[in-house]
Amino acid sequence: METLWLVRYAEIFLKSDPVRRHWEQVLAQSIRDRMPGVAVRVERGRLWLTGPVDPERLQTVFGVASFSEVVPCRLDELEQGVLAYVVEHGIGRASSFAVRVKRSGQHDFRSPEKAAALGGVVLEAYPHLSVDLRDPAFELHVEIRDDRCYLYHGVIPGPGGLPMGVEGTLVALLSGGIDSPVAAYLMMKRGCRIVPLYVGLEPYLDEDSLFRTREVLNVLRRYDPELELRVRTDGYLARAKGLMRQSDQRLTCVVCKRRMYRLAEELAEEVGALGIVTGESLGQVASQTLDNLLVLDEAARLPVYRPLIGLDKDEIIRIARRIGTFRPSTTPGAGCGAVPRVAATKAGLNEVKALEARVDALTERGE
Repeated sequence: METLWLVRYAEIFLKSDPVRRHWEQVLAQSIRDRMPGVAVRVERGRLWLTGPVDPERLQTVFGVASFSEVVPCRLDELEQGVLAYVVEHGIGRASSFAVRVKRSGQHDFRSPEKAAALGGVVLEAYPHLSVDLRDPAFELHVEIRDDRCYLYHGVIPGPGGLPMGVEGTLVALLSGGIDSPVAAYLMMKRGCRIVPLYVGLEPYLDEDSLFRTREVLNVLRRYDPELELRVRTDGYLARAKGLMRQSDQRLTCVVCKRRMYRLAEELAEEVGALGIVTGESLGQVASQTLDNLLVLDEAARLPVYRPLIGLDKDEIIRIARRIGTFRPSTTPGAGCGAVPRVAATKAGLNEVKALEARVDALTERGE
């Protein structure tokens, strides 16, 4: 019998029919792009794949809730098909089993009735087995769609979320640390294409930081192979530091981040992005207090998205470990050399803008 792959989606099903149909096609194309040679057939609520399916790649396609390798048969051959399937997949080595039936279409039976009947077929062949509907050792799933049936016993989780690109494009500030790659990943999962941007504020960030960023991006390319890191080197912070009085040094991180926002906004205009993604989490460091975030937002005209805003560090690290970015994010490096000994937690907007005006004047004079 021919082997197929059944792909399930989740949120797409909740959309209006025109949006659902469009997003189904986007998801189907995402699968084809990741696995050339795989044929995709779309039905409401399901995608069916044939060809050289790579389960590991399928686990990195956003929009895929779960998937299973299935064996098809006709409804009038279902009992024989079930028996052949459980024999081939070693049900005899199990101690208990369950049969789960889902169906769509018009039939003269209900799903629980069909499950019980198929369970009887299995018990007749394997009388030593017991039925356990709560925690079976072997779980047979039967999906009946009109006169077609699909058998499977394993469900592999996908990344979930929405298909890549259905929500537009965002510029993601990427530093190579733990937080910003997780933030980029979470917005990718919500259907956004990401343009990653690394800002090298000379002379304070070294090559180690850029190296970590590139390594992190290699991990994120599992989810979007087309990711390309944009690098902007910039001497703005050095000029600002040169103008800061001793009392102004505490503003360094806020001034730095505002500059990064502006560079991200410039790139967003170039690529048609609709906003900026950052890895900020409320209260995690001095620049991420509510007061300072308000000052940061004033620097950008585009929306700033912070998917980590309500997560603590342990939660962020768990996601980083799961998606694979934690290890490259924690390789040794010198870190930022501009961080002041004491950083402002409640920067004044007027004070910050006055300092920036002096830097702008210095820049205009070419100094």
